[in-house]
Amino acid sequence: MCDRIRHTCPTPLARVIQIWMLRVPYQQERGTLSAAMEKEGEQLCEAARNGDIDKVKALIGSGADVSYFDSDGLTPLMHAAKLGHANLVKTLLEAGAPWNALSPSNLSAGDFAMDSGHQEVFEVLLNAGIQAELILGTIARAGNKNSNSNGDYLEDRVSFSEGKLVDSDSKAIMMAWEKPLMEAHAKAICSGGGHILNIGFGMGLVDTAIQQYSPVTHTILEAHPEVYERMLRTGWGEKNNVKIIFGRWQDNLSQLESYDGIFFDTYGEYYEDLREFHQHLPKLLKPGGIYSYFNGLCGGNAFFHVVYCHLVSLELENLGFSMQLIPLPVKNCLGEEVWEGVKHKYWQLDTYYLPVCQFLQDSE
Repeated sequence: MCDRIRHTCPTPLARVIQIWMLRVPYQQERGTLSAAMEKEGEQLCEAARNGDIDKVKALIGSGADVSYFDSDGLTPLMHAAKLGHANLVKTLLEAGAPWNALSPSNLSAGDFAMDSGHQEVFEVLLNAGIQAELILGTIARAGNKNSNSNGDYLEDRVSFSEGKLVDSDSKAIMMAWEKPLMEAHAKAICSGGGHILNIGFGMGLVDTAIQQYSPVTHTILEAHPEVYERMLRTGWGEKNNVKIIFGRWQDNLSQLESYDGIFFDTYGEYYEDLREFHQHLPKLLKPGGIYSYFNGLCGGNAFFHVVYCHLVSLELENLGFSMQLIPLPVKNCLGEEVWEGVKHKYWQLDTYYLPVCQFLQDSE
């Protein structure tokens, strides 16, 4: 798993705020355990299923492994979450149980809690996830101050075909199924008219939609040379109200002004890059303006996606912004045929949550 904004990626995971996904190859791992360790692990899972908190505490005290995967690939925390044992979930988390471990079906303890309707357990796990990500983010930022997250992508070749833009590994950068989402983003950020900024052109879906609202000015910042060249070939540089800036947004902040609507949708960057951009929002967004971004973080796991939605909302609130999430159903747009020729399904959830952000004083 990863916190890249548009797609999943292999380890190393996120350049800064990371979710250490523990998908232990449990069948192999179990074979290396001693009989005593395996017995304790099975007892811990059984006690977790039964909600026997005293037994769980005793086993933890005797050294039982709270990250143990049973023969079904489930951890004690998953069992407790699945059956709604909130206090037991807290006990396991306090003992170091990984909140983000994954079952063979790519479900975490939080997913089991959500699917079973155990609200208290869900909230406990959600708070644990947010706190873990905040701490990991602080630690990781200290060691990654001068790195270039999307350097490889900007040097990579891309190809445009019907319905998609992909990189040299056939990973989708943008796809046509996103068009209704981009139209909704454009509607949100253009609701007040005026001056609009979009960071990340891609296939031009959101910019085409923005043009329908006839903004006073429409600034587009694009960093990939081939995408930029295609923009020019297709006439974007000839539109009267369009200003194109070529390069990474991090290198062109001095060219940006203040805007009534802003959309952020880069490829090859991580959550930390999005977070860094948010630090500049107070200067870039006019009072009364609307900001939105492509909300593709952890698009392959429902619970991790919820964690990141809350994390972004919390960090934007600390900057003085409110964030509303508008649910847009996308299940019917994503048949298997959509992903033909694409290496990774970067979105696997039934609902897309479109963020609409503005200054807190503007929303009151």
